[in-house]
Amino acid sequence: MRAKTPADIENMRAGGKLLAIILKDLASKVKPGITPKELSADAAEQIKKHQMQPVVLGYEGFPDVICISVNEAIVHGIPGRQPIRQGDLVKLDLTLGYKGMINDSAVSVIAGGHGSAGVQRLLDGTKAALSAGIAAIKGEGTRVGDISQAVQDVLEKEYKLGVIRELVGHGVGYQIHEAPNIPNFGVAGTGPLLHPGMTIAIEPMAALGDWHITVAKDKNTIIMKDGSLGAHFEHTVLITQDGAEILTLP
Repeated sequence: MRAKTPADIENMRAGGKLLAIILKDLASKVKPGITPKELSADAAEQIKKHQMQPVVLGYEGFPDVICISVNEAIVHGIPGRQPIRQGDLVKLDLTLGYKGMINDSAVSVIAGGHGSAGVQRLLDGTKAALSAGIAAIKGEGTRVGDISQAVQDVLEKEYKLGVIRELVGHGVGYQIHEAPNIPNFGVAGTGPLLHPGMTIAIEPMAALGDWHITVAKDKNTIIMKDGSLGAHFEHTVLITQDGAEILTLP
């Protein structure tokens, strides 16, 4: 939970921008007919080109450079060779190292660009919850619960979505997962204090149905237990004196 040094932060800014450029490019290529494996091969080329490190490759045995989860799969999807179909909800979760520092970001994309009203509500709500969580950071003295409640209120009250309880955001920077955990539900004014110089990954995850999750047959991919669609958005942010700076923007 220690703050990053000014040099660390500069490296995270540079790495976060590069990650965002790669992720934006990959998201633009999510179209019917392409396979997750083709997307991951593209990601591997871009990661190498920018002299970055694919942090998830080999992490707890994960076999690829990016997590790609489709439809009821919410996170940790292993890129496969099944072509993406029109209307599929595809989650791209990219964690990269650059000059010793790690950033983490994720987006959800509808293949073909158009989905049902329910799918659009899921995407809009999860994205809005990420913005609300970041806006809840007021600098020194902000508590994790301030972020958690802001995310939960948007997902549940405004968009009537299921809030994934068992998966959380986290500190990030020196390692892929650092303290503190950042749940997507909670009570404002509670939880660990955040201080300037700390870097955290905020990542709302929500579903159109019930919030319970389970592990798929591949023993890696996390899926919605009821088979409903799930969405995931994530940014790495720096806690500043009076707010937060998003590090994973192009």
